[in-house]
Amino acid sequence: MKIDLDPGKKIYFASDQHFGIPNAAESKKREEKFIRWLDTIKKDAQVLFLMGDLFDFWHEWKHVVPKGYIRVLGKIAELKDAGIDIYFFVGNHDLWMKNYFEEELGVPVFFEKRYYEVNDKKLLLAHGDGLGPGDKGYKRMKKVFTNPLAQWAFRWLHPDIAMKIANYMSQKNKMISGVEDQKFLGEDKEFLILYSKEKLKTEKIDYFVYGHRHLPMVLDLEKGAKYINLGDWISYFTYGVFDGENFELNKFEG
Repeated sequence: MKIDLDPGKKIYFASDQHFGIPNAAESKKREEKFIRWLDTIKKDAQVLFLMGDLFDFWHEWKHVVPKGYIRVLGKIAELKDAGIDIYFFVGNHDLWMKNYFEEELGVPVFFEKRYYEVNDKKLLLAHGDGLGPGDKGYKRMKKVFTNPLAQWAFRWLHPDIAMKIANYMSQKNKMISGVEDQKFLGEDKEFLILYSKEKLKTEKIDYFVYGHRHLPMVLDLEKGAKYINLGDWISYFTYGVFDGENFELNKFEG
């Protein structure tokens, strides 16, 4: 997909807000901070990429969605109505997203990586879970979670029961919670870095932009490419901004 940036406009990226944890009160404070950030980018944002795990758990039944997050959802709708293009990449905590964002907010939802061309720069965007070598435990778990039969069975649980089970698993299982994604493993062991390097062998990509790992990072790769992990809105409150020429990773003090 090609994006033609208007003069003075920018593209913003944010990932891994995990709203809902550790509890409603603490989550609300982070939600308010995120909303303040969204207000600051309105002046020059042309595109906003939400790169996954906006919620610590999200599931859509036929007529029901999780309670709460009304201010965040309302602010996203406000930016969309103001003419800002917004795109959502599904993460490992919102695997069960269906059509709510598209129908209610007008925000397209993507389940796989996507390529974008901005000016003469090529970007590969993905949440990042399940890409590259290793991480076999999570990959097996993801196959279960995305299995149509498993999703059908889960949908028949009462939402109160389903949400209680899902929230418990999300916070207790390190493969799901992202607790292990806050430690740098080394360039030769980071699966998203290895994945990006492998891609560069056959493709010309200028920027690899991911969420999932929770650790804000900009790393120079071969052929002038850059690996970017956006960090999170739990500990770091970091975001990416691209003006068509340069990509920056910034922290929102708010």
